[in-house]
Amino acid sequence: MLSGVPVIYGIDPYSEETDPSHQLGSIGISNDGRKFRYAKVGASDLVAGELLQSRVEDTGDQSLLVAAAAVGDTSVTTVGTVTVTANQYANGYLIATGEGGTGNGMIYKIKSHPAATAAVVTLELYDPIKVALTTSTQIDLVPNPYDGVIQNPTSATGAVAGVAVTAATASTFTWIQTGGLGLVLADASGAVTVGAAVTASNQTAGCVEDGDSDTQAIIGYAATGIAQAEFGACHLILD
Repeated sequence: MLSGVPVIYGIDPYSEETDPSHQLGSIGISNDGRKFRYAKVGASDLVAGELLQSRVEDTGDQSLLVAAAAVGDTSVTTVGTVTVTANQYANGYLIATGEGGTGNGMIYKIKSHPAATAAVVTLELYDPIKVALTTSTQIDLVPNPYDGVIQNPTSATGAVAGVAVTAATASTFTWIQTGGLGLVLADASGAVTVGAAVTASNQTAGCVEDGDSDTQAIIGYAATGIAQAEFGACHLILD
């Protein structure tokens, strides 16, 4: 059953935990109204002010054929083989992509699954199947965007997730900022103009630049001018 995203008010955005106290993706609101998401840090430590992206896309877990699944079923088994750790896609999503079969255009949240090594895997779902899947249906497995966030690279390998507000150790849990006035780091290629659209940098990983919106994701609007290679204020609009 669908339910609202947990919202926690008056958070300490600088907190870091070894064990999660909230659901990944929970929305945190600071006492001044800035917006954050609860995230798990990936394999490398985070640095305050750096732009972050979701886990690197794994195209090997896309366009997978599945066994037929009837309306009301709460599990789906792949026919295509995968290699995954236990619950690698837990709280992520199964998407019927429209490449064949029925049930296309539907998205289901994944509850759990076992490990598999070049084998089929059965995915348990939070919600039952709404439109039957056939043996021609193809699916993509998409991780939770806040599970394993990393420094945003110069060429996107995932979606922008937020901005680190504090140094955080690999594999810990912390808040990353997605909305309101935040701090970002301009790359060394040029200054950011006050009021301009701010985008992910394609020059320096973890940085931003002035309005290259034709190729880079827009993350917000500059609240002040930002000198090159310096931190400055940005009104974030990721949420």
